Amino acid sequence: MVDSDGTETPELDLAGPADVQATFCATLVDQWLRLGVRHAVIAPGSRSTPMAIALTDRSEMTVHVVHDERVAAFTALGLGLEPSPGVSATPALLLCTSGTAAANFAPAVVEAGLSEVPMIVLTADRPKELRGVGAPQTIDQVELYGEHVTWFHDAGVAEASAAGRWRQLAATAWGHAIAGPIHLNLQFREPLVGTPRALPDFYEPVIETVAAEPTDVVPSGFDSERGVILVGGRHGIDERKILELHHRTAWPIIADPMSGLRHVSTVTTIDALLRNDVYASEWCPDTVVRIGRQSTSKVLGQWTARPGVTLIQVGGPGCIDPTHNVAATCSIEDLLAIDLAGATGSTWLQDWHATDELAEQALIDRLAAESTLSEPAVARALAEHLPPGAQLTVSSSMPIRDLEWFGGRAASAHSNRGANGIDGVVSTALGRALGRPAKTSPEFVLIGDLAFVHDSNALVALTRRAVDLRIVVVDNDGGGIFSFLPQSALLERDRFEQLFGTPLGTDVLALAAAHGVPTAIATTVGELIAQISCPGPWVCRVPSSRDANVRTHQELNDVMVSVLFE
Repeated sequence: MVDSDGTETPELDLAGPADVQATFCATLVDQWLRLGVRHAVIAPGSRSTPMAIALTDRSEMTVHVVHDERVAAFTALGLGLEPSPGVSATPALLLCTSGTAAANFAPAVVEAGLSEVPMIVLTADRPKELRGVGAPQTIDQVELYGEHVTWFHDAGVAEASAAGRWRQLAATAWGHAIAGPIHLNLQFREPLVGTPRALPDFYEPVIETVAAEPTDVVPSGFDSERGVILVGGRHGIDERKILELHHRTAWPIIADPMSGLRHVSTVTTIDALLRNDVYASEWCPDTVVRIGRQSTSKVLGQWTARPGVTLIQVGGPGCIDPTHNVAATCSIEDLLAIDLAGATGSTWLQDWHATDELAEQALIDRLAAESTLSEPAVARALAEHLPPGAQLTVSSSMPIRDLEWFGGRAASAHSNRGANGIDGVVSTALGRALGRPAKTSPEFVLIGDLAFVHDSNALVALTRRAVDLRIVVVDNDGGGIFSFLPQSALLERDRFEQLFGTPLGTDVLALAAAHGVPTAIATTVGELIAQISCPGPWVCRVPSSRDANVRTHQELNDVMVSVLFE
């Protein structure tokens, strides 16, 4: 049988519409399996029955049933994260029923889009005759996620005559999903349960080489003795090339924990150092090469935006120029092709290193003198005492800042910094954990009580999953990061607490215990280190005070800067 467009369609033995739908879904799943997809996250529902059955029919596909759609979506995001910079990732499948279930996927789809995390979003939908007529559990799902997905297709109800194009549809979706989330909207007509018949032959997709985006011409004369290399998250660049640039230029590397390069960073105390105006001015570079995302440090961002600084952006994800001062966007290969003299033959790099060592030692001494466990000390302890093979997911508010500013060279973590949202932190970590062997790769979470409560549905059925998830909750009863903003000083205390402090009064350990998750509490560094070594899942509460935390940060910054002028 040949379609009007010349596509050859095999003659399929299909008894009825339900069998056609079942065979259609089985074909998509088979194609995705052949292309390397191995994980599917299902948020339960009725309209998605044909695809849910097709997924669970295949033993090669690991299926994770997650009751809350928002949790499910962030779990799929976690499954799709790269294990390390420069390593190709594989999209997870994410399935839900029709209606608001699909809308609840939106926050994770937005994060995946901004962070270029692969994901294949499958939303079940009513057939066209039930759209716009008041059918229950029906919303407009066409292009629901807008420009946050790399590709969208509204698939009509499956028809046997189009069977020859089913595998191509799956391959096309997979091809687009490598660069970020895609959305495949699947119309299903009742009856929803059928029997899959013989599948069409395998489709071998043509892997097209995507031409590199044109880059700006690197400004002439940008090479300087006074240069620095900033490395942030999601850069996707081979570590060896970054180190080659570093060795050729003798410029210091300032890497944040999300870069995966903290272990080779020559400067880790930059946020504290730049809070001193004298130091920030005297050490201001002429050239900054920023690789990947910008860090969380506001003072570092302001420093690189000073007049006279030439800022070169290497890599993404997406456009990274919030201060509108990027002089050129280029590849690491563009820079390595230039004969760079940099700071070779000078003491620029050694001076940076010496300064950082002084500040770092002052930080270590100050943290060691603490009588109670501060929030920066929690981040430091996690960074330095994670078991071999463990990974860390960190909330995008104060925890990632504490890790960046006070975590030292051992700090390495993932944080959802695409949209910088409060949502989905534990769920993302759950997805990362589900993608690895639990016995050899525990997943840790550092999170505040507000974000923890916000994503507490990730604890549902946690003890039934084969994961070693260890969650450290810094509990300061509210939104701790707002205490560092001008609002805290400009507003009356009651108004500030009402709008920003937002105390919860929630017993986070009782919340965890309600889901059967073991709990603990740590008030000293020793207690936290001991808890870190315990197999998960568990939730450990570290009590804190928002006011005391602000004072601790100021004291730590002051002590690090003071050593520069002794």
